[in-house]
Amino acid sequence: MRGIAETEALLLDIDGVLYDGDNPVEGAQKVIDELQSRYPIRFITNTTRKTHDMVYDKLRGMGFKIGYETIFTALDATAAFLEQNRAGGYFLLYEKVADTFAAFESEKPDYVVVADAYTDFTYESLNRAFRHLMDGAELLAIAKNRYFKDKDGMLSLDAGGFVALLEFAAQKEATILGKPSRDFFRLACESMGMRPDRVLMVGDDIESDILGGQKAGMRACQVKTGKFRPEDLNRGIEPDCLIDSIADLPKLLGGGNEV
Repeated sequence: MRGIAETEALLLDIDGVLYDGDNPVEGAQKVIDELQSRYPIRFITNTTRKTHDMVYDKLRGMGFKIGYETIFTALDATAAFLEQNRAGGYFLLYEKVADTFAAFESEKPDYVVVADAYTDFTYESLNRAFRHLMDGAELLAIAKNRYFKDKDGMLSLDAGGFVALLEFAAQKEATILGKPSRDFFRLACESMGMRPDRVLMVGDDIESDILGGQKAGMRACQVKTGKFRPEDLNRGIEPDCLIDSIADLPKLLGGGNEV
């Protein structure tokens, strides 16, 4: 595998790498301007509470000068999967993103699709999902993150616990479509015309971003922003590089200026 300095393209996680909550990471906008002049980039996210448009609008509103097509979301990957398989679904989703899948809703679903439904997780909705699984539907997890860093700076439950609940109850294993799925990373790399071994993954999640990227054939760089905790480095997962924030990335890659 190529070294960090030989990187030819970048996958950058969004939440926790470019911003924390509603605040951009210091120096991130300037770094993104510089990196985009040197590398193909995809800004990737497992968030399932925001549509592609919402992610784009938030980043542009924070001063990130990025193209609409450079964003690659787990919601996008899931819609593409359902369309390619001509499949219908029952969805556990946050109501603000439900329109993304309106065309795929079915009374007799092929798949139960689980995202971070936030306060829209209820016993009734989970039990309907369980019954569909017992009737033969398969289980799809848009993402299976354990937790995320919330706006108050504390960690909050993500969709992973609810996916595990349904896996246990229905005795079915979920297929994961977002990070850390190899297919998700592969598709993001292919959208840039790049092989994974030429791409550096940068993220704040030691499991989904770092280990997931490495298993997909990439080098992976851990940032100490977002959900990162020092104890993450004791989980037996070794990042290929560790930096304080994305502001340090140009220097790490070589030929750039530290912000």
